[in-house]
Amino acid sequence: MYRTIFKRVIDFLAALIGLIVLSPLLLIVTIGLYFANRGKPLFFQLRPGLNGVIFKIVKFKTMNDRKDASGVLLSDQERLTKIGAFVRKTSLDEIPQLINVLKGDMSLIGPRPLLPQYLSLYNDFQGRRHEVKPGITGWAQVNGRNAISWQKKFEYDVWYVDNLSMGLDIKIFFLTIKKVFVSEGINMQGQVTAEAFKGN
Repeated sequence: MYRTIFKRVIDFLAALIGLIVLSPLLLIVTIGLYFANRGKPLFFQLRPGLNGVIFKIVKFKTMNDRKDASGVLLSDQERLTKIGAFVRKTSLDEIPQLINVLKGDMSLIGPRPLLPQYLSLYNDFQGRRHEVKPGITGWAQVNGRNAISWQKKFEYDVWYVDNLSMGLDIKIFFLTIKKVFVSEGINMQGQVTAEAFKGN
């Protein structure tokens, strides 16, 4: 009952209340990123959701679009703005995804939505992460986030699919708050963003 009905109701109400309560903060961050990114405070990207169905995710844009003399984008480290680094460190870049939760593309809690090009790289076990809606935070995020290996992330994701419950979601919610305050596991060692998944 929780998985099929109550989880969606809770997601919708929590996302709606969250957007209303956080609207002043969202406005401030939007203005800051607007100037830092030359009029582009938001970042849109296609991601696979429930059963691998593609949707458009929305996040705060933490990196600018600076390119080298050849027209190639600079490295993530070079494009990460000062305000973008702060927004990423505090996980504020994830807040706009509450809009995706309202629309029903995502849940508050679930496996993080990854890139569409990874779909063909998953084995049968890893592909099971799409048996539930993707989330803003999840079991893998509170157990290492970007600091753990891809294999371990997938193990955590599938474990969540098999053990999904209201109690587990509440636990992940409060662990996420703790992780945000201590800024753990945001990046892999020596990298600004997570290393790309290249298959098994």
